[in-house]
Amino acid sequence: MPAKSSLPAVEKVFVTDERKEEVRRRLSRARGQVDGIERMLQENRPCAEILQQIAAAQEALRGAGKLMVRSYMEKCTTEGIKAGRAKEVYDELLEIIYRMVR
Repeated sequence: MPAKSSLPAVEKVFVTDERKEEVRRRLSRARGQVDGIERMLQENRPCAEILQQIAAAQEALRGAGKLMVRSYMEKCTTEGIKAGRAKEVYDELLEIIYRMVR
């Protein structure tokens, strides 16, 4: 099933290069932690250690998500509201918030 389309692009740049780099760093950290979890499983490490590493990977992804929400708020919602699409913006924002807090 295709994803619900988001608001039309007001400008072509959604995420600044600086923010992209921040998100990439978080994703790289999460990727390394997931790889570490794989190794820990192969090494038959204690469950508590593996769970701690899983929590660290989740936190790295949450951090990347927070950065993207900030970009969304700074760029997409602001521009959408300025363009007179406040209801669409608020509906989409609520949907994003609901997805992130599950």
